[in-house]
Amino acid sequence: MVTGVSKRDYYEILGVARDADIEEIKKAYRKLAVRFHPDKNPGDKEAEEKFKEATEAYEVLKDSEKRGVYDQFGHAGLSGAGAGAGPGGFGGFDLSDALRAFMRDFGGGAFEDLFGFAGGGGGRRRAGPTVGSSLRVRLKLSLEEIASGVEKKIRIKRKVPCDACHASGARAGTGKITCLQCQGAGEVRQVSRSIFGQFVNIAACPRCGGTGEVIETPCPECHGDGRIDGTSTITVKVPAGVSE
Repeated sequence: MVTGVSKRDYYEILGVARDADIEEIKKAYRKLAVRFHPDKNPGDKEAEEKFKEATEAYEVLKDSEKRGVYDQFGHAGLSGAGAGAGPGGFGGFDLSDALRAFMRDFGGGAFEDLFGFAGGGGGRRRAGPTVGSSLRVRLKLSLEEIASGVEKKIRIKRKVPCDACHASGARAGTGKITCLQCQGAGEVRQVSRSIFGQFVNIAACPRCGGTGEVIETPCPECHGDGRIDGTSTITVKVPAGVSE
């Protein structure tokens, strides 16, 4: 809440019409919250107040019951018990309340919105294949093969998809469930205070490793990895005149 004799209109704060739907309200708030978030404006008290003000407006207008009271009675209607955060309505709405509200509704993509990239040890891991490490193999070549070039077939040990669980990592007939520790967000947050202000620490969820999901019953063959040890045969083209 911005200090002062009178409080600004919640619709004016978010820049939306009085008949705006929840998606318009959510979009407008997210834009303001990212702009004025304390992590993006360290030490800026004015930005901090605007962040709290926008979050307070959002908390009222996204709730149909509170919004109805506000539309009919204005700020005075929200001063009763239970109308908002803290005793006496939104009078006790502070920065920690605002940070919790923002991370609660936008936690999954909040870090990336604020800083433009997913990092800091937090955030759900992106789906898709990852690049493996390089493999160094020593081949025996004759002088003739070195002179003319040759194709060699070699067998290598590698991880291959587990047929028993179709590479899912879960026992047949079961699947993955939402991680209870992070509620599917893939990250955990802790708000702490110090003499320098309030900080939000974001880290990958230790239970699901940042994926937001856990395997309830691991596959007995691959033990939840989705891959098992196997071998593959590959063809290596050795050009003529190589020295190594």
